[in-house]
Amino acid sequence: MTTPPKNPGEPALSLSRRNFFREAGATGLTAAASALGSFSAQAAAAPVDGTPEQIHLSWGDDPSSTVVVSWTSPAQAVNPRVQLRESPAAGGVFHAVQRSYTDGLNGQTVFTYHTRLEGLRPDSTFHYSVTADNDRNRAQPFSASFRTAPAGRAPFRWTSYGDLATPVTSWTLSSPQSRYAVQAVERFKPLFHLLNGDLCYANMNPTAQPAVWADFGNNIQQSAAFRPWMPCPGNHEIEFHNGAQGFNAYLTRFSLPHNGTAFTGLWYQFRVGSALFVSLSADDVIYQDSGAFVAGPGPLQPAPSTGNAPIEPGTSLYIRGYSGGEQTRWLEKTLAAASKDESIDWIIVQMHQDALSSSKNGNGSDKGIRESWLPLFDRYGVDLVLCGHDHDYERSWPVRGCNHNVGRDAASGAAVDTCQPAPVIAVQPADGKFDTSRGTIHLILGGGGTSAPLDAYGVNPGSGRAQAKVITRPNRPIPGAAAGTFTKPAADALEDAIWSARRDTESGYGIAVFDLDPGASGGQTSITIRYYHAAGADRLPTPDYQLFDTLVLAKARRDSVRR
Repeated sequence: MTTPPKNPGEPALSLSRRNFFREAGATGLTAAASALGSFSAQAAAAPVDGTPEQIHLSWGDDPSSTVVVSWTSPAQAVNPRVQLRESPAAGGVFHAVQRSYTDGLNGQTVFTYHTRLEGLRPDSTFHYSVTADNDRNRAQPFSASFRTAPAGRAPFRWTSYGDLATPVTSWTLSSPQSRYAVQAVERFKPLFHLLNGDLCYANMNPTAQPAVWADFGNNIQQSAAFRPWMPCPGNHEIEFHNGAQGFNAYLTRFSLPHNGTAFTGLWYQFRVGSALFVSLSADDVIYQDSGAFVAGPGPLQPAPSTGNAPIEPGTSLYIRGYSGGEQTRWLEKTLAAASKDESIDWIIVQMHQDALSSSKNGNGSDKGIRESWLPLFDRYGVDLVLCGHDHDYERSWPVRGCNHNVGRDAASGAAVDTCQPAPVIAVQPADGKFDTSRGTIHLILGGGGTSAPLDAYGVNPGSGRAQAKVITRPNRPIPGAAAGTFTKPAADALEDAIWSARRDTESGYGIAVFDLDPGASGGQTSITIRYYHAAGADRLPTPDYQLFDTLVLAKARRDSVRR
């Protein structure tokens, strides 16, 4: 277990007490210039104990044999550990490794713990408990169970959505639907869950970021303590003065498979059965400037204990290109190896931002992903891409390649090259099954639990066709209407969304359920996808999720093709 890398170039920035973010095409933060002494006092008054909380699981490098148990505690734990029970193959006590960081805005220090359980039997259930010498509940410590992944081709289920937030409505962008969304995962009981970025919107509540993270962690514990939750970072994981790219809070809390680079935890891969899952950090390639942003009119002040300087109005934490191409090189190497491995039938990618989105009031599509990664998806046969970012549901037709110079500038109407993805089929197949060896299907699953559903979609007023906004250049801060304020432009281009297959206008909330059938040697393998939405939740939170869309992906198994 390693601690997050300390990257050079960390900005000396800080925040003030009264503020809020504004999210449209870009994210803004407005604040008064006042100190955070009260927040520091709250942190200092936290109970001094090592009681485990915010407990969650993640896969290790091999999900069939390795699971990581992670948690936090109100104060530094003494002898934090996991007791694994009812397992002749891997029983006993396993000690945790501590990670910590001090929030650069309110000065609170957060302690997290990670225990790697290795040498487990595949496809088996294990029971565990989490405790420490200064655990208030040491007599009856927190206990749960999990199941390891199967080894080799086998059927399994996973679920996915992004943009979860917390159920504590005092936080900006949180909603009671967040609790129901976590409960929905447990309703379908997947082997694991993919959380596609914008986990809790802590950077929308900068005076109390650790508290927002805590509410998020305690909410997901009801599911994530029983099955791995595998996240990817989104723009709202980017926090001022929390690491060079702002990801320290995220990286300290999650222990994720290694990628062999200096950017451990920001992108990774793992294998379950015949499927390779690739998790990416799209802020590295997108044009959109959508991280933490000070809109003004006043500068933002940090807690005095941090010693950090104010953040001036118009400042944004824009991290496009932060890996210097390392992530894209890693991605190509990973996909190339997978394309040659006949035991891998499926390649599934998760990232937060979208290459194909026709949201009207959200962010839209980003040309940066289209330029950097879609050609790799085409070349190496990625089957499915799962995203969030826009708070709705949208499904594309299978796409391969692109059309050039068919977009137009949103202001002038001049031709713009948006690299419009080209559908290889735009009708339901005769047998009802999509062959993704011909093209990649993209899903927008951004309706976890945030309070801002955006389930309205673009329409070309001239033709009535689906229309998408496309960000083709950086939307850096510009002066706002009021003196001393700043804003960010929305997407700069438009295109016909010829790739859009289905959009949900009834609800912004939902969960996707994926059932993989490995098939038999010499035959086909399939993934059945069912999307359930929470009808009416835009108006009143509800635990009722109803089936909205079903599709089947099917193709020949790799070991059949290469005979």
